[in-house]
Amino acid sequence: MDTLVRLGRSARLSHSPRPLPVPAGMIAPLGCDAVAIPARLGPLLTPRLPRVGCVYSDDAHWWWLVPSDSDYALDWPGPAHYARGALAPGAPRLIHRPEGRLPYTPPIPLYLALCRLTGATPTWSSPISA
Repeated sequence: MDTLVRLGRSARLSHSPRPLPVPAGMIAPLGCDAVAIPARLGPLLTPRLPRVGCVYSDDAHWWWLVPSDSDYALDWPGPAHYARGALAPGAPRLIHRPEGRLPYTPPIPLYLALCRLTGATPTWSSPISA
């Protein structure tokens, strides 16, 4: 019975959201959030960016580390998902580690490239209604 309880508990824990780890030797002085996009869009997005930070994959999504609060005044376009605290379900694996000590992808270029790729209008370009 104890074995069944342990197995059930470990299955639940492996799917509960956990923070994406910052690789050894890197620092995250601004904290970390993450932007998840469908994995099929990842290879299309990467060449549009001036710098790519740490990127993780769980096969269904690519997770891009960005500084904390990179959602301030931005509505990330669907199908993106913004994850405060860089919480991701399961255990995505690191697929890209940048040179240097900072793990971040710059959020504004990431946002603009994602808007362009998905055909979304950036938040600040939306018409204002009275």
